Amino acid sequence: MDSQQALLDSIDARTKLAGSNKMEILLFSLGTGEIFGINVFKVREVSQTPLITKTPNTPLGVEGVISLRGNIIPVISLAKFTNLEGAPSDTGHTMIVTEFSRHTQGFLVHEVDRIIRVDWDKVKPPQSMLMGNDALITAITELPDGKLVSILDVEQILARAIGEEEVPTLEKVQSTREHMVFFADDSTVARREITKVLEGMGVKYQQATNGLEAWEKLQAMATRVQHDGSSLRDQISVILTDAEMPEMDGYVLAKNIKADQRFNGIPVVMHSSLSSEANRAMGQSVGVDTYVGKFDPVILADTLRPYLE
Repeated sequence: MDSQQALLDSIDARTKLAGSNKMEILLFSLGTGEIFGINVFKVREVSQTPLITKTPNTPLGVEGVISLRGNIIPVISLAKFTNLEGAPSDTGHTMIVTEFSRHTQGFLVHEVDRIIRVDWDKVKPPQSMLMGNDALITAITELPDGKLVSILDVEQILARAIGEEEVPTLEKVQSTREHMVFFADDSTVARREITKVLEGMGVKYQQATNGLEAWEKLQAMATRVQHDGSSLRDQISVILTDAEMPEMDGYVLAKNIKADQRFNGIPVVMHSSLSSEANRAMGQSVGVDTYVGKFDPVILADTLRPYLE
């Protein structure tokens, strides 16, 4: 069996990690000394770089398209796209085919290394100087030998390559009371898209950039409301959470919320680029009320609307 295929032949069995606050990362290099990673759940296959059909007027780093089992998919050179200093001039010897956010695409890399398993609490947000709308790194973790792994914000890369989903004019929420949605997502582009939807619906919101930050903010809100003698349900209408986030994933966040009686009656919606049935089933097992895939603004609005009217 091809060694690269053998590396990924048990991916389907890895779904049991969801909810354990662990993740598995496929490590790869872009031809420099840096180590990069991507969540295994987003990887469909790994192969040698195929023959790529060049296409005109594409963003820097988008090499062209290939036909994969009857489907035409874009191919992106990660070294060029991230403008990585010191990377080789060629596009990459290996292609990682990924599937997330309703899209399939190939990422060209220099070399695939191995899969490692890490605890989400060992996966940290990047330093503040790396954050912002232009950041392409969503998290960092450390290997046993002390080397750092940069986990790429592939949703941000995809948005830049093919463009962000346009948010159409949305119908405002009609309700006799004011609503507030609390959402958590570590991706800059995802937070921006969610914000556009909520503002389009005329709904107030608060946000967090990872599961642990979300849990700490939610606990603080619950404590304050409990002290005031009011109901948390009057403060928060819906909690919307990503599945994969640094420090605490969305499954553990949902499990914590559902185990705390102070949050009784507040629905939890999981909003994830990981849309396989296994991930949906895992969401249900930790008490998620609804699972919605990223990112279709109309579908997200339609999913949230019943909880807001």
